[in-house]
Amino acid sequence: MDFSSFLTSLGTSFVIFTVFMLLFAWLSTRQGNAVVYYPNRIVKGLEPWEGGSKTRKPFAWISEALSSTEQDVIHMSGVDTAVYFVFLSTVLGIFVLSGVVLLPVLLPIAATDGVKNAHSTSNGTFNDLDKLSMANIQERSPRLWAFLVATYWVSVVTYFLSWKAYKHVSTLRATALKSDEVKPEQFAVLVRDLPDVAPGQSRKQQVDTYFKSIYSHTFYRSMVVTNNKEVDKIWGELEGFKKKLLRAEAIYEESERKGQGTKPTHKTGFLGFCGKKVDSIEYYNEKIKELTQKLEAEQKLTLREKQQGSALVFFTSKLTAASAAQSLHAQMVDNWTVTEAPEPRQLIWSNLTIKFYGRIRRQYAVYFVVFLTIIFYLIPITFISALTTLENLRKVLPFLKPVVDVVALKTVLEAYLPQLALIIFLALLPKLLLFLSKTEGIPSGSHVIRAASGKYFYFIVFNVFIGVTIGGTLFSALKTIEKKPNSIFEILAKSLPGNATFFITFVALKFFVGYGLELSRIVPLIIYHVKRNYLCKTEAELKEAWFPGDISYATRVPNDMLIVTIVLCYSVIAPVIIPFGVLYFALGWLVLRNQALKVYVPAYESYGRMWPHMHTRILGSLLLYQATMLGYFGVSKFYYTPILIPLPILSLLFFFICRKKFYGAFCHTALEVANQELKETPHMDQIFKSFIPPSLNSEKLEDEQFEDSLSQVSRSESSV
Repeated sequence: MDFSSFLTSLGTSFVIFTVFMLLFAWLSTRQGNAVVYYPNRIVKGLEPWEGGSKTRKPFAWISEALSSTEQDVIHMSGVDTAVYFVFLSTVLGIFVLSGVVLLPVLLPIAATDGVKNAHSTSNGTFNDLDKLSMANIQERSPRLWAFLVATYWVSVVTYFLSWKAYKHVSTLRATALKSDEVKPEQFAVLVRDLPDVAPGQSRKQQVDTYFKSIYSHTFYRSMVVTNNKEVDKIWGELEGFKKKLLRAEAIYEESERKGQGTKPTHKTGFLGFCGKKVDSIEYYNEKIKELTQKLEAEQKLTLREKQQGSALVFFTSKLTAASAAQSLHAQMVDNWTVTEAPEPRQLIWSNLTIKFYGRIRRQYAVYFVVFLTIIFYLIPITFISALTTLENLRKVLPFLKPVVDVVALKTVLEAYLPQLALIIFLALLPKLLLFLSKTEGIPSGSHVIRAASGKYFYFIVFNVFIGVTIGGTLFSALKTIEKKPNSIFEILAKSLPGNATFFITFVALKFFVGYGLELSRIVPLIIYHVKRNYLCKTEAELKEAWFPGDISYATRVPNDMLIVTIVLCYSVIAPVIIPFGVLYFALGWLVLRNQALKVYVPAYESYGRMWPHMHTRILGSLLLYQATMLGYFGVSKFYYTPILIPLPILSLLFFFICRKKFYGAFCHTALEVANQELKETPHMDQIFKSFIPPSLNSEKLEDEQFEDSLSQVSRSESSV
């Protein structure tokens, strides 16, 4: 990519962001758009605009985001979101402190060497940006000392700020868990891998007798997990018909208001295109009545005959629950496995009954599938990165020469084509990784998100960072490698500064265009208005049309981590990338602060359980950076390269210390944290009922409905 294409990419990306920001400033003040731009405030019963939309300044959101506190974020979006902002602030701090030293020191050193103008990069030219990188430093030059010291500086800054962040997040988590509010999951544990039931004993009696004998004073009752496949199916059908009935009634009311009074009808065949024509309201009422009876019968059958080998156990003390979740309850590891219970809304019921060794087999099988996915995705990613350079397009598709040689078109294509192709290709992957993570047998939704996030991170680092670097270089230097196979590592190392230009435009495209779309919410706005005007008939349908969901950590965190990896690895080789990393995370902090306070509605709360994974991947990126620098200095034939060898060892040691000091409190709730007074006595019956699956819950639900799944032990205790 030449310098004019680079400037074109930056300039047009900035213009696009400016347009999106102006659109947001105008659209967000329109009364009819409030549910798109302020759904989090509306869900919490707050006014969308403080002081009214008419007096609101167009860019008031910036000052509101900057003046907001961490407690504001926790109040509106929870601890997990606050921890995400700790991550953004930490990475931003790493890049700012690194840039303060690297930019004024390394750029003049690189720019004033001026001895390698004939050196060819991955695209065959030595452009102006390469003169500001290590590509402009000759081999064995004493100037390389500055770059070596800079490598240490970036590492030390990362150690210091990540340690400080870990301590802060640990405090945030402890403070939230010490809250005097009653949280149902703090009074329950999840018990899996139940042994076979003794003859003459029910599953409920087995669980209750076991825990009553160990926790005689604080045991409350238990809920045996059941196979809910059939009852879930019936419940889903029933809920579907209830929604259809509300829609049909709304259509009929609208017709009456117009003076027509025509009842809606539909055909009962495939997708409503064939079959008998019926009165929709009558038909749906009949179906609801029929399915309600069927559901009640299936609920009783499920509770009585479909009990599985796992249970939720409830205690009257959250200290006991925290202690039980950390204790070994059986001699054999595959019996009576007790862990902390997730939030009721997070439970993945179908995964609770998977046995110990079944979970291990699934886990390794999923790891193998992910490994194959990463490897085989590298082939198309490498092909795309190689093919989408204009020089390679000319070679592979000669008939495109007249098109790509047009100067204006060439500039635009070089600026955007490779980056857009890569971004679109990556968008296809997250759903697969979420499915694979759920297949492992993970019991909670937040844990699935963390697992999918990890897989996605390793995928994009391997395929985007490594794949693009290797793919573009090898494709363009194939003939050289054929003649001198031993030159492959030297070619790859020397291509790094040239590839920096691609990654700078990739980062710029993501933060200018990506955050512009994020802020303006143009796509959700269009979808909402189309649905509201043409599809939605009920309040429930309207809410479904504008409800934003959560912040999507499964894809957002790995994409952020990709930028961390790219900027770290090129921070010393091509320091000019650092300002773009700073812009990415500074703009991201500002835009997402607004979205967290006003838009996204959290789907769960895990009290910062994502942070250890974020921290580990920051250190993983640092290790990759240190390995890259070792290789690059080695190829530069710098005699003092071995001085860098302690860095990876220090990183591994730092990781080990952090894990030993902090990680345990994220796996379990510390007993000193759990041992806090509550402002009110917990209502244990409500806690118990909050864990009942929706398909087993109904307005008629009483303890008697669970008679077949409650033993005499628990029933006698609950009646006291």
